[in-house]
Amino acid sequence: MARPRFLPDNFTLALLTTVALASLLPASGAVAHFFENLTVAAVALLFFLHGAKLSRDAIVAGISHWRLHLVVVSATFVLFPLLGWALKPLLLPLVTPDLYVGVIYLCVLPATVQSAIAFTAMARGNMPAAICSASASTLLGIVITPLLVGLLMPEANGASAHHDTLQNIGRITLQLLVPFVAGHLMRPWIGGFVKRHAPVLKFVDQGSILLVVYTAFSAAVVEGLWSQLPLPALAGLVVVCAVLLALALVSTTWLARRLGFSKEDEITIVFCGSKKSLASGVPMAKVLFASHAVGAILLPLMVFHQMQLMVCAVLAQRYARRAELVQEPAAQAAPTGR
Repeated sequence: MARPRFLPDNFTLALLTTVALASLLPASGAVAHFFENLTVAAVALLFFLHGAKLSRDAIVAGISHWRLHLVVVSATFVLFPLLGWALKPLLLPLVTPDLYVGVIYLCVLPATVQSAIAFTAMARGNMPAAICSASASTLLGIVITPLLVGLLMPEANGASAHHDTLQNIGRITLQLLVPFVAGHLMRPWIGGFVKRHAPVLKFVDQGSILLVVYTAFSAAVVEGLWSQLPLPALAGLVVVCAVLLALALVSTTWLARRLGFSKEDEITIVFCGSKKSLASGVPMAKVLFASHAVGAILLPLMVFHQMQLMVCAVLAQRYARRAELVQEPAAQAAPTGR
């Protein structure tokens, strides 16, 4: 039986279930401390596996395309923050101040890796460049995201829990970068195992995110998250995320064409430059913000994450159909051997 189009994907349903569980049965006391420690271990394992998946051939093949990577990094860490900051007079009235902090946090996050690469492949874009660009965005985000948080969100609504930006970078490096590098160095020995068991290891990827979401929302619910978020603000958040995603998609498409990139490179720029990483954003938020504030700060990221998946899936299919239409006349015109 075909899956109804209006039904979200399984991971989104799992996210919603996790939020509901944290709202009804939030972890507190010793249980919350246990989940905090479990979350740290799960996130370390997640980035260890990401490092093991990244081949050096893909790095070498994609790293030479520096103009494309510069556009993607600029879109991720310059365009998005400027949009969030410049549109404050329009966006802030639609949401609460705490949710707007989450919107700005969303804007300073690195790009996704897996979904950006998957959509680039579906749309027949430049795959080596997508792998290199998306992975570089994740690694750069370990340093750039805390710097931008310190610059754009100094003590925003009391949400910032740590004053030392360098300390934040060090903690994020220890939790994310060190396992990532360790996994990549172990790739000659475990790369084959990771590739063979990719469907099973996907549960580690998603399970770690669900763990962080549960602990974050548990702490927020204990502090009265839902009583502080009116329903109109949640509806406004959907509008805000839609506006940001639309502007990002239009801007990256325009930049790619204005700078003369090929269609394959345009596809890579659009899918790598318009997306934000839930896998990186959730654990980073645990480091950068006070526990009781993380739940509200992550809401915009969760809404944007689902929205970007749905919109980019449609966009990737349109790019793929266009590629097929271009290839068909070329195939018909090609001489056939006897």
